[in-house]
Amino acid sequence: MAQIIFYILIGLMIFQAIMLVRDVVTHREDLGPGSWLISGIIGFIADFADTIGIGSFALTTMMLNITKQNKDDRKLPGILNVGHALPVLTEAVIFVTVIKVDAVTLISLIFAAIVGSWFGSKFVTKLSETAVQKWIGWALLITAVLMLLRQTEVLALLGKGNTAMGLTGGKLIIGIIGNFFFGALMTVGVGLYAPCMAMVYMLGMTPLAAFPIMMCSCAGLQPVASINFIREKAYSRKIALAITIGGIPGVIIASQFLMNLDISMVTYLVIVIIFYTGVQYILKSRKTALA
Repeated sequence: MAQIIFYILIGLMIFQAIMLVRDVVTHREDLGPGSWLISGIIGFIADFADTIGIGSFALTTMMLNITKQNKDDRKLPGILNVGHALPVLTEAVIFVTVIKVDAVTLISLIFAAIVGSWFGSKFVTKLSETAVQKWIGWALLITAVLMLLRQTEVLALLGKGNTAMGLTGGKLIIGIIGNFFFGALMTVGVGLYAPCMAMVYMLGMTPLAAFPIMMCSCAGLQPVASINFIREKAYSRKIALAITIGGIPGVIIASQFLMNLDISMVTYLVIVIIFYTGVQYILKSRKTALA
């Protein structure tokens, strides 16, 4: 199963690369705002952080907001999903292991997340700037809370004593429905890792089983979500490509050298900043609505 998933991930990497490069080349005269260098650094930092467990979406949103790279908040969900797709696929390829999760459970939940991202991305591309700002703001607040729960090991306690490596019957159906919604929510900036982990734990699976499910769900859904964002031109080409270019070496370096780094204090600082950024986006959506 791990080998099959490995080859599927390689196929998705090729598909994503072709899709992104073709769109950038076709519209090379309209790449959008932003700095190649700054956006590339943002990609490096965010995907480095993602690889060591902090996450990338909320961190990228925060850094893009601080550096004023993105001029249109409607394109932010597209930037996140398109820009981080190849780095996340790289993560999944590097860390695919032989953890023996039940094949039906693994494939069902991955497929559910992919389908959810397809519908979610179609919905998000139609939202107004005010709606996107509001959704991103709440997504950041939810992400901050989930990161805090994960950091304080509350989520880990949910899975304490669990031994199941798969789901059957009603639990499998709940898992499929849950991952469908998590995949859809990822297209507006809510990271899938923490809610998926909590769901898997509450359904009785061992914490070990959560990792291939989370990792491969994200790696599978982002290229699919990217189709709609690219088709609808709902992303900034320069920023997304620069994030991709910077993000891949960030993943490789983090995976090779810094997996044992103690990041507790850094993570708490990131949580505070993400919460603050979320509040700022909600306030910004109210100002936009009144303008």
